[in-house]
Amino acid sequence: MLQPKARWKVNGIERHAAESLAKELKLHPVIAGMLVARGITDIGEAQRFLKGGKDHFHDPFLLDGMERAVERIRSALQAGEKIRVYGDYDADGVSSTSLMVHLLRRLGAEFDTYIPHRATEGYGLNVNAIDLAKQSGVSLIVTVDTGISAREQIAYATEIGIDVIVTDHHEPPELLPDAVAILNPKKPGCPYPFKSLAGVGVAFKLAHALLEELPEELLEIAAIGTVADLMPLVGENRVIVKLGLERMQDSAYAGIQALLDVSGAGDKEVTSTHLGFSLAPRINASGRLEHASDAVRLLTTDDPEEAELIATSLDLLNKERQRIVEEMTKEALDVLTRKDPDFSSQVIVVAAEGWNVGVIGIVAAKLLERFYRPVIVLAIDPATGLAKGSARSIPGYDIYQALTHTAGLLDHYGGHQAAAGMTIHRDRLDEFAAALNALAEQWLTAEDLVPLIQADADFTLVDVTVDIIRQIEALAPFGMGNPAPRFVLSGLSVQEKRALGKDKQHLKLMLTEPGGSSPGTVEAVGFGRGAMLELISPTARIDILGELGINEWNGVRKPQIVIQDMRVPHVQVFDWRGAKMTVDKFADTCSAVRQEPGGPGREAILVEAGAPSKLLDPDRISCGLWAMDGSLGAIPLNAAAKSASLAEADDVLIVTLPDRLERLESALAVCRAKRIYAAFADWDRDYAALPSRDTFKALYQEAIRKGEWDERNISFLEPLRRKSGLSEGLIRFMLTVFEELQFIDKRGSVCKTAASPKKRDLAESPAYQSRQQRGEVEQVLVYSNAQQLTDWITDRLAVQSKRMMEVTG
Repeated sequence: MLQPKARWKVNGIERHAAESLAKELKLHPVIAGMLVARGITDIGEAQRFLKGGKDHFHDPFLLDGMERAVERIRSALQAGEKIRVYGDYDADGVSSTSLMVHLLRRLGAEFDTYIPHRATEGYGLNVNAIDLAKQSGVSLIVTVDTGISAREQIAYATEIGIDVIVTDHHEPPELLPDAVAILNPKKPGCPYPFKSLAGVGVAFKLAHALLEELPEELLEIAAIGTVADLMPLVGENRVIVKLGLERMQDSAYAGIQALLDVSGAGDKEVTSTHLGFSLAPRINASGRLEHASDAVRLLTTDDPEEAELIATSLDLLNKERQRIVEEMTKEALDVLTRKDPDFSSQVIVVAAEGWNVGVIGIVAAKLLERFYRPVIVLAIDPATGLAKGSARSIPGYDIYQALTHTAGLLDHYGGHQAAAGMTIHRDRLDEFAAALNALAEQWLTAEDLVPLIQADADFTLVDVTVDIIRQIEALAPFGMGNPAPRFVLSGLSVQEKRALGKDKQHLKLMLTEPGGSSPGTVEAVGFGRGAMLELISPTARIDILGELGINEWNGVRKPQIVIQDMRVPHVQVFDWRGAKMTVDKFADTCSAVRQEPGGPGREAILVEAGAPSKLLDPDRISCGLWAMDGSLGAIPLNAAAKSASLAEADDVLIVTLPDRLERLESALAVCRAKRIYAAFADWDRDYAALPSRDTFKALYQEAIRKGEWDERNISFLEPLRRKSGLSEGLIRFMLTVFEELQFIDKRGSVCKTAASPKKRDLAESPAYQSRQQRGEVEQVLVYSNAQQLTDWITDRLAVQSKRMMEVTG
């Protein structure tokens, strides 16, 4: 077995609606089904989703406050007033600020921009920045991606003679600031039909209203902020990103082209993935480690050389950011381990001095990915005692509402359901963490703490074709709210498996339908899953949940599955016959298993009761060591085995061959393992075919000539061994047969031939009988192929499982 990392849910499809869409819009049934699975059942809505363009934008004046905002900005333009664009330091804020720069340049405004420093000023409007604006002759501040919670700061600006227009998309507080105008589709009473615009999306609507036409040239910048801020790619966001990506294939912006080039995407078809994972991190790196103004300059310059220099600088900053994140994540894990060694808290709150506030959000996201529970990471200022934090959450736990419930402990907070920021004094952190965990007890169930992956449909490998993948791409751009379609493919055979990448960090599987029911193989790639290579048996029937793509190489286009999760729902048998150092390999494999879902479990090693075990010292084996037994199934040989049951072991290594199949069958009868490793590596036993009677006679004649010897020294038989080709192990077996037949008498280690032995048949010797039975054992367990061995073992486990069900049923 191999446990998946998440719960899988295949979306149910209302077939009548899917058939209707397929018929009316001439869609492939798969595409129609995926639209229905996304909640799109109306013909008109489906047309807008698939073909939505610049005619599908809402009237910007539907945003409450738009008329007042336009009127005030136009008044400032006419009077030559100085306008300051006040933005935020993340990619959405940078995009919003840059969009406003292009807009105000086109309008001929006198203006400048201001983005607070993340470390020294923090998020949002602040009084010092407002004073600086006053000193610079600013009479109108237009906020972008911020301001909705700045009630006191805007009141101060008004008091000193500065008007403020707020454009924001964050959740509004109960009391709104008294600004000239507030543009936020989430504002109570706002009739705007689409509520999920990014900050840059609201700025784009302002540009649309001021220009009295759709500013198509700004769509590229609007697309970056929309994807970077993880906004749902539905409705207007989908149109913004779709049209923005189309223009970005041959970008008119020197900065965007430079970013694409430095990230290695300059010669590729630009997708939303490039925006989210190539452009956004480099834009964000500016505000995280230095100042976001560099990123604004990049997105607003017309000089290709300047753009190249800034993009290169941001690329280096991003590499530095990655290093800092890795170090801080390790430190956060250390803090968490000391604070909560059992990882029992449903909400993780970790804080420390010296952490870079610019990357705490990324660290929070990494901890959430590892533990799948709400996470807050805070950097404490040792001088003031104030801790600035960043939160990431999971479905079922609205972090913004949680912060609202604990607002009495906070100096400041803001955000939305999945992510938020806050400031709190370090003395209140324990009370804060306790309050958040108390809310988790009310809001979260055990199931909420297990990731859920939604899949669109069950597929077979026959369905995975280049043609169907091309049609699926019609649903792009993909992202939040419109995830890349995912499919479940079950019961696949693994024809080939190997690791990829410089450090073998990736996994590649060649998959086929069992029994050759599919025309060929399909490649599946698991990025970052290289460690799972040894956890998948070549005989496994594997289930894959993945996304479909096209791998193009040397002009040949082939379908490819990008693995998101996988599972093996049955007992796996690993064929380790011929492997060396199997006990060490077993320890390494079990260590890897413990890193996967479903671990840790118990391990056990199984040996033949009569097998010598020079390399298996029971006291040095850390896991349970058991001997096969025909009546009891298994006998414990060390302390670890005596304190447990073989049935409790998830991983079982069978080291030696049994003397009879019945012994192994009895052991398997009490086994409940998820994974069985069949090594049959008898290090110090020789199981060649039985010697002939003439060979037995020749050896006994040599023994008679010797008369007496120490069993530890049988060098007198060396000439016979070389002449006959017998191994030392086989010679010792023959001597054992003679001893059992009383042809040899042994006292301690001294052996001597009997003076007048009775005539007896070799078959009377138990050792000889056992060796005769070895033929069947070897045929089943040695000379079988991997599939035959797997079938034999799993059949015996299945019989026992059936018996147990009959007993308990």
